Amino acid sequence: MPGTLLLDSEGLSKLCLKDRTVMALVQAAAEEGVRVATTALTTVEADYERVHPARINWILSRIDVQDVTAEIAGQASAVLRTHRLHGHKYAFDAVLAAIARTSPPPVTVLTSDPEDLTLLCGPGIEVIKV
Repeated sequence: MPGTLLLDSEGLSKLCLKDRTVMALVQAAAEEGVRVATTALTTVEADYERVHPARINWILSRIDVQDVTAEIAGQASAVLRTHRLHGHKYAFDAVLAAIARTSPPPVTVLTSDPEDLTLLCGPGIEVIKV
């Protein structure tokens, strides 16, 4: 596969809400054969208040929802220790960063929190604010 596009909770929420920018990025990625993915935790964190459940299910059926395994959790914890961070504020971002680090490159992350994810993902992973 020619790369990975990862969605954080804001990216996933905006996709569900038909945000034009996010939809265009996801569509372009899909057309290029880029894997579009998120984490199982992100599906819990995303804001679905204004979205019909059928739309959410349809979107999730078309992207790769990565399980949070013990290995991924361990990698996320290691990333947090490296940067001397901890707690729920960083936990979901660290899991997304761990998946980004192990995804087929090039990897792009769509996020509302580019500062934290740039730090946690490290060099070589493009982080785009949405």
